[in-house]
Amino acid sequence: MTSTIDPTTIGKPSRTVKSSQRRHVRTLTGYTPETDAAGKEKWPIGDEKVWKAGIPTLTTEVPSITNSVVHHVHTSLARQAYNLDNLGAYQASALSVRDNLLVNWNETQLHYSRKAPKRAYYLSLEFLMGRTLDNALLNLGMKDKYQDGIDKLGFNLEDLLDQERDAGLGNGGLGRLAACYLDSSSSQELPVWGYGLRYKYGIFQQLIAPDGSQLEAPDPWLEHDNPWELPRTDVSYQIRFYGHAERLDANKAIWSGGQEVIAMAYDTMIPGYDTKNTNNLRLWESKPQRGFDLQSFNAGNYERAVEASNSAEAITSVLYPNDHTTCKFGKELRLKQQYFWTAASLADIVRRFKNLGKPFSEFPEYVAIQLNDTHPTLAIPELMRILVDEEDIPWDKAWDIVTSTFFFTNHTVLPEALEKWPVPLMQHLLPRHMQIIFDINLIFLQAVERKFPGDRERLARMSLIEEGVPQQVRMANLACIGSRKVNGVAELHSELVRATIMKDFVDFYGVSKFSNVTNGITPRRWLDQCNPGLSNLISETLKIPKAAFLKDLYKLEGLLEHVDEPAFQKKWAAVKQSNKQRLAHYVETTLGLTVNTNAMFDVQIKRLHEYKRQTLNIMGVIHRYLTLKDMTPEERKKSNPKVVFFAGKAAPGYYIAKLTIRLIVNVARIINADPETKDLLSLYFLPDYSVSLAEILIPASDISQHISTAGTEASGTSNMKFCLNGGLLVGTVDGANIEIAEEVGESNVFFFGHLTPAVEDLRYKHMYHPVPIEQKCPPLARVLNEVSAGRFGDGGVYEPLLNTIRQNDYYLLTEDFDSYIQALALVDEAYQDRTEWIKKSIKTTAKMGKFSSDRAIQDYAQEYWNIESTKVE
Repeated sequence: MTSTIDPTTIGKPSRTVKSSQRRHVRTLTGYTPETDAAGKEKWPIGDEKVWKAGIPTLTTEVPSITNSVVHHVHTSLARQAYNLDNLGAYQASALSVRDNLLVNWNETQLHYSRKAPKRAYYLSLEFLMGRTLDNALLNLGMKDKYQDGIDKLGFNLEDLLDQERDAGLGNGGLGRLAACYLDSSSSQELPVWGYGLRYKYGIFQQLIAPDGSQLEAPDPWLEHDNPWELPRTDVSYQIRFYGHAERLDANKAIWSGGQEVIAMAYDTMIPGYDTKNTNNLRLWESKPQRGFDLQSFNAGNYERAVEASNSAEAITSVLYPNDHTTCKFGKELRLKQQYFWTAASLADIVRRFKNLGKPFSEFPEYVAIQLNDTHPTLAIPELMRILVDEEDIPWDKAWDIVTSTFFFTNHTVLPEALEKWPVPLMQHLLPRHMQIIFDINLIFLQAVERKFPGDRERLARMSLIEEGVPQQVRMANLACIGSRKVNGVAELHSELVRATIMKDFVDFYGVSKFSNVTNGITPRRWLDQCNPGLSNLISETLKIPKAAFLKDLYKLEGLLEHVDEPAFQKKWAAVKQSNKQRLAHYVETTLGLTVNTNAMFDVQIKRLHEYKRQTLNIMGVIHRYLTLKDMTPEERKKSNPKVVFFAGKAAPGYYIAKLTIRLIVNVARIINADPETKDLLSLYFLPDYSVSLAEILIPASDISQHISTAGTEASGTSNMKFCLNGGLLVGTVDGANIEIAEEVGESNVFFFGHLTPAVEDLRYKHMYHPVPIEQKCPPLARVLNEVSAGRFGDGGVYEPLLNTIRQNDYYLLTEDFDSYIQALALVDEAYQDRTEWIKKSIKTTAKMGKFSSDRAIQDYAQEYWNIESTKVE
């Protein structure tokens, strides 16, 4: 006899809901020791003394550090001193540091398991972590010791830091914000985990073609093993797509058939600063259920043999661009990514909750889930599916649990950026979730009808389903009604959310559901790591250790007492000059170009988008160039020398944004080669923008530009980074610019442009009462005509870009250009008085306490998630 299986039953669902529950599998993490009758912990296996003698501790002294690095050279890399290069030395050093992180990580996880605090989970499709080695050493407080040890081994730590590739698992500010919040959670000793995707290829590598246009190459950031991650083969979940959902009674259903893939976890340790607490970022990778179809292979169909494997692995192959994606395959892959990630994360969260042995009615008392934008919104119907279909909880009770668990951060009021998914695609890919969304919608709209009888237009606006061909699922509406609280990310943005896209929901729920948490940045990376000279000067001047102000940024206000001290001003200016020279060295070594470090440095670094108005900036640069050309040599001598830097990537399908890059590059070629003006104005586009490049650019800036059309930028965080490093701000009255000005004083900020309330009226006039650009803004008209005439290469290429300004000008360049040029003139005037400029710079840094991500994460912890700090001793 042997065991048998009936092939006709494979893949068919059981007829009862109870037996279709997911099997609850314990993983190898999250255990606490058993205790005896007296409450004393029992050792689980073997000789306790032998085990405890072998448990690793932190390697904190130079001899133990060098031993650890050499150990990894020989055992982890199988190399020796004779054949070790910088990359190998980096990998061995990183593994040595990771050993230290794991000591703290293990203690933290055991501490959380013992204490069982309420935890928060931060779901973000992007985590733009940047390089890890330098950050880990600073947070552990071991950088000097490792520097000494690595010197003794014959290597230079700075050279090794340059070997690390940025983990480009994000597109821009959204992913960097998530990274800052994880750093702050650990540093504030809050029990918070991040959940994301382990993309094989991150944000693309940006190259510039000979004609100046952007080219995209894959970013193989995993080309060399990533020493910072821990593969968790014991943490994996089955995720289903397609198939069919058969409805039962009481809103339940059985979902079966289709494709099943495996989500496997990779853990990255997130160390806190000046604390043992080390939280976790868990990234999911997709793997096939069975990697190889042997029957197809044996039948000679080799393509089909690997088809399932390729289909599964494609889910986490590429960070998909978030703009202008129209192809059907791209949309389906993006939706697959979102469900795969949210389903795996929820399965993991539910497993951890079940380990507590508590009833599901207590789920919100132990779990808070933050949705970072609309990307993770599918977590709402997925948790409903788990509770109703698998855990047999009645619909109304399940909905109460869901709406007490989730919190939603909105990041945009741009209508085109609010996610929608075609109903036919959702029905095809996630049939059960589409049923749940329809059920949620019906019950919700019945409640709206009771409160606002007969208001059919309101029902249409608030519905989760937008009528049309095809119908669309409105993810922002679903995130709003499925969450306990909704927040914007700056005061102005949160007001706009309440007044525009969520107005109907404010009327229905009341204003208390809608609040604000202004974004923040981690001062560990964005001051101490990227600008050690300034961090050291602050510590020396305030006579306090770095940890004091790096964990309480409001302490920087102590600098105000030293603003008028000439010796301090001189040291402050010397730090800025040193950072300029570092940037100039970077440009020389990567691009082969020489930068005038005695000029004012003007920087704009953001992803390329029309609303961020890099176009306004480059038009301003051309205007400055034409003005200089019109001057006599004597007049030019009075001009303020200026170097302008751009960096940022355009989404591969975003034609206008890519044209803007091409124009910047070609304008730079002409300006930088003009013997009459090149010492007074030069321009550089630095390719392949990343967190690491930002860490070089930001400390070097004298001014930075944050010039979005009023009402379009939710918050911005690069503005905070520049100001923390003593760069002054040129910007519109938008996003967090407003709150920065409130803190540092408007006399230290250069504002321009129309205000948010005027924007819609101006767009209306553009559409119905257009005024020729030559009449409205002659200086801008001249700039456009010079570009069209071919002064910076083939003018015809740029006509689609120029026509966005000439014909409709949705982002109001013609309205704001004159004001913008005036603001830049004020900057030039202020920069001439060097002493006064340095004072403005010091005052700006001193007043940035509010913009620490520590403050922001405590706002979430106290006002939203209701979690408390729990220190690992």
